[in-house]
Amino acid sequence: MLLADLPDETEEVIGDRGYDSNRIRLSLAERNITACIPPKKNRKSKPPYNWHLYKKRHLIENMLAKLKDWRRVATRYDRCAHTFMSAIHIAASFIFYLK
Repeated sequence: MLLADLPDETEEVIGDRGYDSNRIRLSLAERNITACIPPKKNRKSKPPYNWHLYKKRHLIENMLAKLKDWRRVATRYDRCAHTFMSAIHIAASFIFYLK
């Protein structure tokens, strides 16, 4: 599970309704990580979540979508990780300044 790979300094995890399960919430709670996951519509006991933080999640998703418009980043032409990260930095800089 990807939750095991989270860094130790993680304080909150933002997820969509697809990640709303007791198993995931308990796994995060054991590591003292706050889950910002809205409950599913059909869930009987609806746990609280930070609505304002969840609404900012779309900013991250929009940035990733804009990065995928860059062919070099989307297809990962670079073999080395540091070269790929430099391409991401350049693309992110252009996106930020051309916005």
